[in-house]
Amino acid sequence: MTTSPFPILIIVVPLISAFFIPIIGWWRRGLCYPLVIVALSISVLSSIFILHMVVEQGTIHYYLGNWDPPWGIEYVIDHLNAFVAIIVSVISLIIAISSRRSVERELPEKIVYFYCLFLLQVTGLLGIVVTGDMFNLYVFLEIASLAGYALIAIGEDGAPFASFNYMIYGTIGACFYLLGVGYLYVTTGSLNMADLSKILPDLYHSKVVLMAFAFFIVGVGLKMALFPMHVWLPDAYTYAPSAVSALVAPLMTKVGAYVMIRIIFTVFGPNFSMELIPATTILCWVAAMAILFGCILALGQTDLKRMLAYVLIAEVGYIALGVGLANKAGLTGAILHILNDALMMACLFLVVGAIMYKGGLRNIHQFKCLHRKMPITMAAFTVAALSVIGIPPTCGFFSKWYLVLGAIDANRWLFVAILLIGSLISAILFFRVIENIYFEPADYAHNGGEHGEIAIDEAPLSMLIPILITTAGILLLGILSGKIVSIIIQFAVPAGL
Repeated sequence: MTTSPFPILIIVVPLISAFFIPIIGWWRRGLCYPLVIVALSISVLSSIFILHMVVEQGTIHYYLGNWDPPWGIEYVIDHLNAFVAIIVSVISLIIAISSRRSVERELPEKIVYFYCLFLLQVTGLLGIVVTGDMFNLYVFLEIASLAGYALIAIGEDGAPFASFNYMIYGTIGACFYLLGVGYLYVTTGSLNMADLSKILPDLYHSKVVLMAFAFFIVGVGLKMALFPMHVWLPDAYTYAPSAVSALVAPLMTKVGAYVMIRIIFTVFGPNFSMELIPATTILCWVAAMAILFGCILALGQTDLKRMLAYVLIAEVGYIALGVGLANKAGLTGAILHILNDALMMACLFLVVGAIMYKGGLRNIHQFKCLHRKMPITMAAFTVAALSVIGIPPTCGFFSKWYLVLGAIDANRWLFVAILLIGSLISAILFFRVIENIYFEPADYAHNGGEHGEIAIDEAPLSMLIPILITTAGILLLGILSGKIVSIIIQFAVPAGL
């Protein structure tokens, strides 16, 4: 057991800060934003120290209240969740920095409540990642979900209904997950993940265990918007406030993917879903349909924010396909894509927020000559779009390359074709947006005046700098993807795959 405070600080600091936000906001509202930045900065530093400890020393065990597991709750942090904790904490901090101006404009009367819920959302996501207890994971899952429902509901017209729809599906998903927890506890008498991984192999043929696994996969599938359980996502992410979309789109589905990986490969073990039941095969086919479905429906959208919501459904499919392939290259691609897609979606939704802040535009046909007004922002959008398509040297290419290798290793050539078709459709839909941004109509001089009449009018620095950070990250992670795989991800992939 470690005596380091970092595994608990990463959770406690944003949680306590969330409860202080309403008190401080009642006294001086302007202090809420700095408190959020400080709390999330501490979480980022804690996650960096945790990852360093895991790389140097191996898996970290932290017992809450000094109660030994399985009686007490244990935080277990290995290479996989240390990696995901870094993603959640860093992306959350970047979005928080960017949020100030958009929140002041979109939610002027709800700033205090927004930042309180923002921190609760991040607390829930980080708790899901670091816990080693199945029921404790459910508690954090509900904290994140409840905060997410409230954050989405305070958005534009249509947001309350979208949030209600999300709440219905999210509650169903939570019920499925909780039923799985109950079934496991009745059968094994334990909810500690490490304990379950030792007990369950002797109970693989139990129908109760089989039902528990099914409940877990359906519940997590609903939470991560895996096709065909995705129907809540497009409206929720489209109508949410800009800062909320930028927070939940990169993180909520990725944390759900992490939970799926943890359940399949740690709690139940690879043999259960690969040999005893065809779970991974079914997951591959569902993921393949998600890729095609998300990309094709994205083609039909003219609202950029809604288009990105459908692209996100396809991106979840890429991760699920890597998990379903259940080999070293495929799972490496899935874990690497959790990082890459979180950064890509953060960048794209930040760009959408900046465009809306400056001009209130979301329809891609209104983006004519936008590259002259917002050249830096549009360059960042282009880099992120190329990464989603999978063009080197952006990070999106490398995770998709591993997924293709995984499909080839599994001799699943149809999935190779689907991965390539998905990238081709992504190229079509993003180049359609880029065309509207960069290519001026032939009659521009007659209808719009001279080029010099359009002055540069970028978003404020507090919004522009996070966009540039995520853009640089997309390029840098592409260059460093080999080191990330060799130092972290290879140790997160179960031995024997």
